[in-house]
Amino acid sequence: MTLVSPDSGPGAPPASRPGAGAASDLLGSRQRFARRFFAKRAVIPASLIVLAVLVAGIFAPWLAPYDPLDQSLLDTMQGPSWEHWLGTDDLGRDVLSRLIFGARIVLIAVAQAMTVAVVIGVPIGLFIGYMGGWWDRIVMRVVEAVISVPGIMVVIVIITVLGTGLTKAMIALGLLFSTAFLRLARGLVIAEREELYVRAARVVGAGTGRIVRKQILPNIAAPLIVQFTLTTAAVLLAEAGLSFLGLAVQPPDASWGTMLTTASRFINLHPWLALPPGIAIALVVLAVNLLGDAIRDSIGRGVGETATLRPAARDFSAAGTGADGAPASQRERTGVPSDAALVISSLDVQFPSPRGVPLTVVSDVSLHVRPGETLGLVGESGCGKSVTAMAVLGLVPEPGAATAEAILVGGQDVAAMSRRDLQHIRGTQAAAIFQDPTTSLNPAFRIGDQLSEILRIKRGMTRKASRRRAVELLEMVGIPDAAARARAFPHELSGGMAQRVAIARALSCEPKLLIADEPTTALDVTVQAEVLALLRDLQRELGMGMLFITHDLAVVADICDRAAVMYAGEIVEEAEVTELFANPRHPYTEGLLGAVPQAAHRGTALRAIPGVVPQPGEWPTGCRFAPRCPYSTTQCTAAPVEIDVQHAHQARCVRAAELTLDGAE
Repeated sequence: MTLVSPDSGPGAPPASRPGAGAASDLLGSRQRFARRFFAKRAVIPASLIVLAVLVAGIFAPWLAPYDPLDQSLLDTMQGPSWEHWLGTDDLGRDVLSRLIFGARIVLIAVAQAMTVAVVIGVPIGLFIGYMGGWWDRIVMRVVEAVISVPGIMVVIVIITVLGTGLTKAMIALGLLFSTAFLRLARGLVIAEREELYVRAARVVGAGTGRIVRKQILPNIAAPLIVQFTLTTAAVLLAEAGLSFLGLAVQPPDASWGTMLTTASRFINLHPWLALPPGIAIALVVLAVNLLGDAIRDSIGRGVGETATLRPAARDFSAAGTGADGAPASQRERTGVPSDAALVISSLDVQFPSPRGVPLTVVSDVSLHVRPGETLGLVGESGCGKSVTAMAVLGLVPEPGAATAEAILVGGQDVAAMSRRDLQHIRGTQAAAIFQDPTTSLNPAFRIGDQLSEILRIKRGMTRKASRRRAVELLEMVGIPDAAARARAFPHELSGGMAQRVAIARALSCEPKLLIADEPTTALDVTVQAEVLALLRDLQRELGMGMLFITHDLAVVADICDRAAVMYAGEIVEEAEVTELFANPRHPYTEGLLGAVPQAAHRGTALRAIPGVVPQPGEWPTGCRFAPRCPYSTTQCTAAPVEIDVQHAHQARCVRAAELTLDGAE
């Protein structure tokens, strides 16, 4: 594996250099939040509605044109006019003034109920979720007893004990809604407490309170925020309902609920009275929910971007196409065989960025894999290897977009296929093995069921025939006592056995192309050798092409026929493995080979490539490796460097012809 120094070299990120402090990181995070938050179209009108309620509630005595309790029996049941913009009620009170003072009731009600709900529910949920045991059992039995009774009955019982009034009603609501926060926080903590980052915090001696507060809580904040906004809207509706029933705000005080009570008595005589409070409640509830969604999408893990991308149109007219649909110019330049298991021609993969400019993570990648051949794709983490592989299967995550002249799998252009057509390609023409078999296998189903399901869907086999074939597949990948193992769950298998099952699943429909995305990285050395030998044997037996993604050049030397070196989203070198190892033509390849432990260099320090791989959007002009390259000149950074496709040994280096680089023994 390549050894790099993250704090050295001109390619080091700004945060690792002296002078880049936490203040700039905090400012950057605030700017990212603001861009994501205000990128949603509904945020501004929703914010204005909530702001209007806040202003009306705080400054009600100064904004209201009349006292909300002033009566004028000569002006009852009037419609909107210049004197009374929203009319008057049955006692001649100004509806607009009562609506404004009702906003103050909304603020008080939400503040009281949400404070009780959050202060009680979240800490208890965090505590019992992390501690478990009898704490969890006792508290959850109480919570289950409370939620088994209809909520309105619980609130009425509490109000009966405490008495009527706004504050007492909101305490009752807060106690009721605290159960929702408690259950959500508990469930989130149970899922997080076994994560490796929590175990790492335990290892360094962090206490329970600090782990829960500093490690777990930030990672579960987004769902809690959504719950907060949903509950806020529910509190608003509940306050209006309780006031309508006379259990919260008491007449003649103005609240939107009491206004609805008045309107209900005169709905046939003067239906206008129900519109102002009803519309106000609907708008505020909708606005709060929209703001909650926007906040959720702007913070926390798994944040989705708001920009969109449209795949660029592909034009074959200039070059023409061959019999297999591949661009003829590309085949002529690279010598791609017509029966290739995989052809990638000029692949670009882009994702939206908060700035609104598409962020390119893979650019102008062209590869091919012949039947029965293994092509190794190597490079450091962050170079775009896995994204390239996912583009082949049409699995680039949303909202990313992959565009290419062609992505041919078995002669079929998957870049031009619909999602339904891609389903027929996956599994039968191309399949994949992923790095961690324990996460790629479904823990809820037995091994045999997972294999037989594929055979029934893809091959149309009967249930009995598919189960028999599943056992045969397990025997094919070297699993002893396959019939018994077919009845096991994934957690009952070792890492090596689980990876063999993953290989059996990928090969169940005998695909022409197998994509192996670091399939041995999570395994120990002995099991790794067994899995590699198994893949070689199965490849010879089935005659399939294989795209093997790895960091380990020793694995490339062991299993691959050709190798392509990837750096910062582009291919920088491609050649036969023996030629690549003996005579590298790109300095990055030389650096990777120099970092591989070799017996001949025992007692000497491994070489390291200074700096780190630049992030997408920060790629330098010209050669992307130039900031880390010991041979870099001004010529390297003058303009983008094209890969030399005129030779079997391709390199993307302007000095490739004049440099003599060290290979590996």
